[in-house]
Amino acid sequence: MKSIFWLLEISLALLSFIFYKIMKILIGIIFTIYLAINKEKASQWRFFSQKMISAPLILPVLMTKGPRWNTHAVIGTLGPFKVEKEFALDLESANNSADSWIAVVYSFPSYKTITSLESNQIDSQGKWHKVSLKSGKYTLGIRYYNRAEKIQLPAIKVDGESFVDPQLMPSDVNSFYQDLINSKNWFYSSLHYYIFTILKLRNTLPESFIRGEYLPVGAPDTFFAYNYLCKQQQLQLNIEPEIVASCNIYFTLYDRSSLPLSWEQIDTSEYNLAAPQSNGYYLLRIRPKPELSELKTNFVFQVLKTDDWQQQCQIMQTT
Repeated sequence: MKSIFWLLEISLALLSFIFYKIMKILIGIIFTIYLAINKEKASQWRFFSQKMISAPLILPVLMTKGPRWNTHAVIGTLGPFKVEKEFALDLESANNSADSWIAVVYSFPSYKTITSLESNQIDSQGKWHKVSLKSGKYTLGIRYYNRAEKIQLPAIKVDGESFVDPQLMPSDVNSFYQDLINSKNWFYSSLHYYIFTILKLRNTLPESFIRGEYLPVGAPDTFFAYNYLCKQQQLQLNIEPEIVASCNIYFTLYDRSSLPLSWEQIDTSEYNLAAPQSNGYYLLRIRPKPELSELKTNFVFQVLKTDDWQQQCQIMQTT
């Protein structure tokens, strides 16, 4: 009986995997055409909000390009825009909006990561930070962590000319996450059905494959811990006090359709999650605190990269 169950489970997961890959390509092509036609949209900041995800096509795009929702960050996207030599980002707006932030430059239309800018690695004395790029089209994504009361997406210059002005965002911009699970339907469930299965087969499948399918594109100083969680299964996290003291730890629990169920910033060595009512999976985003010195940050990196930490992040799961 058990072998029949696993045969069915793996068969459905394989169909889901194929379905996801096909939909990602098709939706990506449609969205690329949409942006090419609607050039006005490409030259404006778009930020994750109820208004944004309610627009046609946006939610399917996000559920295929970035389905592991970052419920802890305020996120803005811009582009595609043409660059001949360089673009510049307004540091003042970004630094005043969050304790830490990450801006990632992607090629267009391939969406490959070209470079990332991180607040703790940039000299914030100047007004602008310039980035040299090869001639081509690019998109920009920015994530604000531990945001300020006033949130403003930064001004951008392209090849020395003003491209977009700073854009103020509402303080409750992320409130849409509270109801996002209500968007669950057969389409999103079918897209991400295979994720739970491959996480359960984590000891069998290559870890590089698991990471490639599950993890978002993270900044170099962001570390991840993750696993599946069965319904009625309690989760207990035991985290080294050194990590808690030195890092911001962001926890998100996802439904099997990859829609967020709950999230919390963890600031204790022991964290317990009540047993969920459905199968799903979780993700820990671990980022060194921005006030750390370079020496301290390097030490934290060494701790996070050890096998002991990776083993610890398999997490104690109790039924």
